[in-house]
Amino acid sequence: QVQLVESGGGLVQTGGSLRVSCAASGRTFGSYVMGWFRQAPGKEREFVGGINWSTGSTYYTDSVKGRFTISRDSAKNTVYLQMNSLKPEDTAVYYCAAARSLFIRVQDFTSWGQGTQVTVSS
Repeated sequence: QVQLVESGGGLVQTGGSLRVSCAASGRTFGSYVMGWFRQAPGKEREFVGGINWSTGSTYYTDSVKGRFTISRDSAKNTVYLQMNSLKPEDTAVYYCAAARSLFIRVQDFTSWGQGTQVTVSS
């Protein structure tokens, strides 16, 4: 069973940076894609981006392109979301997710972490 544990959330000012981590266990993740989602109060969960664990290829939603970067460390079985130039509208609970797939498709994610809060103050 896949287990995902996020960490690294917190409070940051507008324009600041934050890195959140997702420690993955329970599987060999070479055939997985990993994703980051977020959910703000009163809003639906939003796909932020993903990474193919094997190839390292990434995909980002338009609102975070050029500001957020997803990476993975295979030795540590950890995926990172580096967030730069943060805006108040980035405030949300950020979730890590995993999909046994070759492609980054929102509907394929079936394993989820518990989430970590990111708050960007104006």
